[in-house]
Amino acid sequence: MKEKIAFVVVRYGKDINGGAEYHCRMLAERLVDDYDVEVLTTCVKDYVKGGNDIAEGTEVINRVLVRRFKVEPIPGKSERELQKRAKPVRRLRMFLYRIGCLRLVSYFVPVWRWQRDKELEAMKRSVFHSPELYRFIEEHKDLYKVFIPITVDFIPFYYTAILAGEKSIAIPTMHYAKVSFRGILTEAFAKLAYVGFNTNAEQKLGEKIYGRALKKHGIISVGIETIAPADWEETRIKYALPDKYLLYVGRVDQAKLNDLMVYFSNYKKAYPESKLKLVMVGGIFDKIVKSPDVLYTGFVSDKEKIAIIQHSCLVVNPSKYESLSLILLEALSLGKPMLVNGRCAVLKEHCKKSGYAVDYYMNGNQFTAKLHEVDISEKLREERGLLGKNYVEKNYNWALIMGRLKKAIQEVGHL
Repeated sequence: MKEKIAFVVVRYGKDINGGAEYHCRMLAERLVDDYDVEVLTTCVKDYVKGGNDIAEGTEVINRVLVRRFKVEPIPGKSERELQKRAKPVRRLRMFLYRIGCLRLVSYFVPVWRWQRDKELEAMKRSVFHSPELYRFIEEHKDLYKVFIPITVDFIPFYYTAILAGEKSIAIPTMHYAKVSFRGILTEAFAKLAYVGFNTNAEQKLGEKIYGRALKKHGIISVGIETIAPADWEETRIKYALPDKYLLYVGRVDQAKLNDLMVYFSNYKKAYPESKLKLVMVGGIFDKIVKSPDVLYTGFVSDKEKIAIIQHSCLVVNPSKYESLSLILLEALSLGKPMLVNGRCAVLKEHCKKSGYAVDYYMNGNQFTAKLHEVDISEKLREERGLLGKNYVEKNYNWALIMGRLKKAIQEVGHL
């Protein structure tokens, strides 16, 4: 009989549009030959409004047993209101980080308990708060060899660490953001058996923020799927795609887009002769900008996404908050150059390590200059595309990734 492994993630499914959720799917489906793999998740589909839109219970997706639990946000004051009450501890930790002292302080105070109750109450107002999920972990943890909670941002990660940390391999997918500085997270990291980061930049960030609370850790990361593209003509006609376009793939959400819309508009003003359009692929969670130069496809299938990437001129990731960027790996593997936000340390690391198959911008002027450079040169696009393919093949192949994960499972499972 195979040993049981349980991933814990806030959403899961073929039609769920999210990096951490896709990350979970790829790892889970690659472990099914060696382990009895389950995913413990919520009934939430829309990460903004929450709610139990997906039926609770179990279903099997690509040989992975998925257990869904209802969420029960506690009525009363909002998460935002309670976060304000717990803000002092987060602000203090961010200040200590900025002056380079937070890691040093952790040697004297590894676990922060100041305002713990306030932070926990705020977290419980999350749309992903599921007491039923936590109860299941507590009552059945002896049946599982290892738990693998993914994404430090949400409360199921915290409770998995508290209830089963001694047999948990955490994949935090963290970035420099306010949520990562919650004092209560030091309690979670202090209990985890192993923490697997996606990149060196994310690992260094984790070491600086959690310091002595962070026990055994290293790089696990993730690879990408090889998916056959949809028929291009059908896809092009279906979404009325232009001949030449800059491509964004991900949630259409201001938190992800930052200044992309303004920067692209300014680019078109600076170079009105450019035929480049901006194509936005992904679920829409914010107001859209209506412009003849911007096209929104909404959610597309995986095969359609690959076809749209293949026929793009350049792919952009404007996010400041990434722990890896799966779309970056997908684009590079398909021979497409990338333009990314240089204010994200992880994305900037990809630039240097890939030999600048990925280029970065720090402001609007740099965005315009670097986009124009690639827009007008097919030769440059081909050169960077080749560099990108080599980078992904060397650093993100599945044999390397799964070897790291299985080693961690065996080591933690024998503790």
